[in-house]
Amino acid sequence: MKEENNKRRALGMGLEQLFNSEMLDLDQVEEKIVEETPKDEIVEVDLSELMSNPYQPRKVFDEDALKELSESIKEHGVFQPIIVKKSVKGYNIIAGERRAKASKLAGLTKVPAIIRDFTDEEMMQVALLENLQRENLSAIEEAKAYKSIIESLRLTQEDLAKKLGKSRSHITNMLGLLRLPLSVQDMVLYNKISMGHARVLSKLESHDQIEELANKVVSENLSVRDLEKLTESTDFVRSAPVAKTKKSKEYKYVEDAMKEKLGTKVAISGNKIKISFVTKEDLNRILEILDIEVE
Repeated sequence: MKEENNKRRALGMGLEQLFNSEMLDLDQVEEKIVEETPKDEIVEVDLSELMSNPYQPRKVFDEDALKELSESIKEHGVFQPIIVKKSVKGYNIIAGERRAKASKLAGLTKVPAIIRDFTDEEMMQVALLENLQRENLSAIEEAKAYKSIIESLRLTQEDLAKKLGKSRSHITNMLGLLRLPLSVQDMVLYNKISMGHARVLSKLESHDQIEELANKVVSENLSVRDLEKLTESTDFVRSAPVAKTKKSKEYKYVEDAMKEKLGTKVAISGNKIKISFVTKEDLNRILEILDIEVE
């Protein structure tokens, strides 16, 4: 029984490790889950039972790349199991949708899979990260993904920048685009105005002025520099910069020590300690470390 619990613990650490690590890297976590899964827990599932992650926006797959992968699968088989979650009507794909599509194209009816019990929140977080790391997103889509990750993982902009290997100013500038009126966001989405234009406009206060200037950029083919010169006029009110809030470092050494001991995210704030866990098995692991017995 203890061996079974250890197995579950090892599998349960994959996603927790992803969100606690300095850098967010889905590929590494996917590889770790596969490496730590015993061979007898990799099962064959019917391709007809597979569905996309419901939190993943519809994706367009490169047909030529899929054909190339399907030829490789015909010759060598599926090189790595896909990761799925059991659902009412079959399985939701967590990672490996491209492999599943190429396998179907190759004429297979089944693929090797690892079944994991992801929560809805975890599935959403994985979908967001997969979009950021594996998809070509527009500036607005990228900004929305940043906003969702910050809210769902309760990160600061600085934390997210570190985890994604981006600069803090890049994250701030991208999030600033979401302050634009929806009509102007659509102009960015459909490449009517550039990211540079959008960044200048996002620093202005008045939505009416922003929309007027965006239309002027399109109708008069203004450069970013032209737009900057226009907005230097006192006629345009700029948004007040958001004050930075600094995280207290008073208990950081305690947080670090507890993270090391418990193998999970720990936050100390306002005389409270917050210990994160992913699954029931992960919670049981933490309770065992703390030597706490519950009925």
